[in-house]
Amino acid sequence: MVDAIGTGLLGTGLLASLGAGAATGLGALPVLVSPDFGRKALDRMLGFSAGVMLAATAFSLVIPALGLLLQGGNAPGGAVLKVGLGMLLGALFVRSWHALMPHSHVPEDLPAHGGLSRSRVMLFVLAITLHNFPEGLAVGVSFAGPESRLGLAVALGIAVHNLIEGLVVAVALRGSGMSASRSAFLALLTGLVEPLGGLLGVGALSLSTRLLPWGLTFAGGAMLYVVTRDVIPESRRSGFQREATSSLMWGFALALALDLSLA
Repeated sequence: MVDAIGTGLLGTGLLASLGAGAATGLGALPVLVSPDFGRKALDRMLGFSAGVMLAATAFSLVIPALGLLLQGGNAPGGAVLKVGLGMLLGALFVRSWHALMPHSHVPEDLPAHGGLSRSRVMLFVLAITLHNFPEGLAVGVSFAGPESRLGLAVALGIAVHNLIEGLVVAVALRGSGMSASRSAFLALLTGLVEPLGGLLGVGALSLSTRLLPWGLTFAGGAMLYVVTRDVIPESRRSGFQREATSSLMWGFALALALDLSLA
């Protein structure tokens, strides 16, 4: 029951996912000062956030799940198979979510001050909102693990990603002619979906600790799908592949350093 993991972790996971989601609004604040952010800078930031999320997926979700399965008596081959299956289920979940909801991607002509289609931008905002649910799920699931540092590492990594994501959303909304304050507010709202995912993640795993490896791999697969399907391709669509790739490596290294510092 809930005591299998602890009622305190329900609140901790919820607060951590709320903090990570609120970072979206914090990242949007620069549009209140200036709407001028070049596409090269945005692509660099997207690449950086992709690196952070890749590292968080590997070091704080997938590898710990593999370790739990091995400690539980699974043979190496069986443990790897279960990890792969859990990740596949997470990816299929996000893919199905995408298929059910209309959405768009980062406008290629971003930023375009006042020249972007409002309807297209709102579909892009919806896509970001869809992404934030599995991110919140990852935070909640990671806090249900045996090591609280894993949850903190995932929450901080996603918060870094959300800072960048919030800025991109706000810039896109400004490009559609929306006011700076409203753009920042709507960017914040996209991040507030994450506590719902966080609550679901911790709540589901509170039923039994045996579900923890599956929860970690499910969240890892969902995160990996979002990064490889959307974040990395978006960072490379405008011709700044080299800048986006180098930023991805720096983001990955930063997240790795963060994970080691919390060990």
